[in-house]
Amino acid sequence: MAMAAARKVIVYGGKGALGTKCVELFKSKNWWVASIDFTSNEDASANIIVKTSESFTEQAEQVTAEVDRLLGEQKVDVIICVAGGWAGGSAKAKSLYKNADLMWKQSMWTSTISSHLATKYLKDGGLLTLTGASAALGGTPGMVGYGMAKAAVHQLCRSLAGENSGLPSESSTLAILPVTLDTPMNRKSMPNADFSSWTPLEFIAETFYKWTDKATRPASGSLIELKTTGNKTELIPAQL
Repeated sequence: MAMAAARKVIVYGGKGALGTKCVELFKSKNWWVASIDFTSNEDASANIIVKTSESFTEQAEQVTAEVDRLLGEQKVDVIICVAGGWAGGSAKAKSLYKNADLMWKQSMWTSTISSHLATKYLKDGGLLTLTGASAALGGTPGMVGYGMAKAAVHQLCRSLAGENSGLPSESSTLAILPVTLDTPMNRKSMPNADFSSWTPLEFIAETFYKWTDKATRPASGSLIELKTTGNKTELIPAQL
């Protein structure tokens, strides 16, 4: 069971590059941190291991049941969903069906589960963050599956901020919309890129931590673009 006294956060995707940074930062601030992922994060206070499944309902019910066993009647202050991935391909690509399916699983399955968990386990005034993409504010002809899935995350974020969404009183839902994250995988796959335009993972983790203070948060439902130039990152509310 979770510790009753410490502030608590759930990180969905807690073993990925960004999720690992979030776990590290919140642990360094003496928070109780639960990681949800396909593999465990040894730095987390608790781990929920997601079982691979081709059924959304099966996976969602498994994760929800395990969170219920872990928390019982306790609530958390923050739920951070940083699970996701990237795949390219136009509508003509042979990989279209496979990649569209993968993108939906990685972005929308996880965001939907996180949203439902927030209705059950987030405190009043708590914070839910989702991960969209700056590119999905427009057309993405060269990465159709990715763009569709991330655009759906944006819509979900805005819906959760509305009345009768099911989220707790005074809670906030925010989505970050990065361009390119500065991850080891991205550096390996794009070694000649301009890294000064990539957003550091530490900056995002620190932003999430700042947003735990309700006074510092953008309006609920905001889609926050992360624009990095010359190693400096700005938070810019998307204009829709």
